Amino acid sequence: MKPLAIARDSAVAAGRAPVQGMPKPALSALDGIAMLVGIVVGIGIFRTPQIVALNVSSEWAFVGFWVIGGLVTLIGAFVYAELGSAHPHAGGEYHYLRRALGRHVALLFAWARLTVIQTGAIAAVAFVFGDYAQGILPLGPWGPALYAAGAILVFTAINLTSSRQSRRLQLGFTILTLLAVLAIAGFGLALGSAPSLPPVSEAGSASGAFGLAMVLILLTYGGWNEVAYLSGEMKDVRRNMPRVLVVSVAVITGLYFLVNLAYLNVLGLEGLRASDVVAADTLQRLFGPGASLAVALLVCFAALSTMNATIFTGARLYYSLGRELPVLGRIGLWEERSNMPVNAILAQSAIALALVTFGAGTRVGFQAMVEYTAPVFWFFLLLVGVSFFLLRRGEGGREGAFRAPLYPLTPALFCLTCAYLLYASIAYTGYGALVGVAVLLAGVPFIRWGGAPARAA
Repeated sequence: MKPLAIARDSAVAAGRAPVQGMPKPALSALDGIAMLVGIVVGIGIFRTPQIVALNVSSEWAFVGFWVIGGLVTLIGAFVYAELGSAHPHAGGEYHYLRRALGRHVALLFAWARLTVIQTGAIAAVAFVFGDYAQGILPLGPWGPALYAAGAILVFTAINLTSSRQSRRLQLGFTILTLLAVLAIAGFGLALGSAPSLPPVSEAGSASGAFGLAMVLILLTYGGWNEVAYLSGEMKDVRRNMPRVLVVSVAVITGLYFLVNLAYLNVLGLEGLRASDVVAADTLQRLFGPGASLAVALLVCFAALSTMNATIFTGARLYYSLGRELPVLGRIGLWEERSNMPVNAILAQSAIALALVTFGAGTRVGFQAMVEYTAPVFWFFLLLVGVSFFLLRRGEGGREGAFRAPLYPLTPALFCLTCAYLLYASIAYTGYGALVGVAVLLAGVPFIRWGGAPARAA
């Protein structure tokens, strides 16, 4: 044994250095469901219903689109359930793309996730928390940014402490968020009576309206694919992966259906179209102006729930990338005591904090963020669908793994949906989509810079 290795092992034994290990199967099905529901039921359901209402022609269409979104999400869940149970890995989608389409495609996905999808999502959710926390306890003109940065620092510290601590906190946040959203749905359905208002706006063209509405709805359902990054740490992954996905999607679809019915019952379609804050307007109509504080607290809880789960899952890709690229080797280390990729968490949070610093002076609106992320997200989800076919054909699945029902219809529908939404997210959105695509293309040099693999992933 080399002297350096002897010194390292002595330091580890003495408790002066972290023990490097590998991901351990410590996540139960309940942990997975709490993470997944906590990621998905976030800020979107408090913002997108208004934009969807502006792009539909009737209340039936409004409700129907949300149901279609749940069915599309369930189809995707079947595809990911097979991929996750047959190929469990902390790298998730990066691992699937690498095995099926090669290292260059996987590296381009990693670039997109680091610059567009994941860190941008953490920063955006942090700013939503900051905006609402500022309304409860103002901290001056820089209050939202200070709250956003503080929340990232706090949840980074929690995730560095231990996997168990983060999982317990996530379960609590998820339960509180679900109970609060169910309360809005229950009060709205039981006590609401929509006013009769004359039409004040018209939906756009049929094809454009449908495309934009589905982009927004499926973004609100978005985040279910994050379960792929938990597969390397899930107990009995071949049984629990499909359970987590199917149960989570069923819970989320039912919740979204009920709360949107409640919005309609209280505000009506025209009221929805005119409301920038549908949850606040719903509760204020039922209980008066004092309900605004309850809504602010609810959005804060939902944002923190999403942030914690997104930090937890997102760092897994950094870890896998660090094991792939020599220049990023330090983030490919796994700390055994906490059962967490501590360097990966630190790197991810550093980028998110940089985005918060930048966004403190030049923040964009919610819909602009949708436009920025949607084309890149659906492009790579389409490639994951293609990878499903290649992995099933080339490796035949793994013995005992979950098999997507109605093959090849299920993955084919998933690919067609992703292709349509990729088209819609470019054709029916604004300049933000082009910026996202430009950032993706800027990652081409990153592929060449990667160099040879550091070690087997």
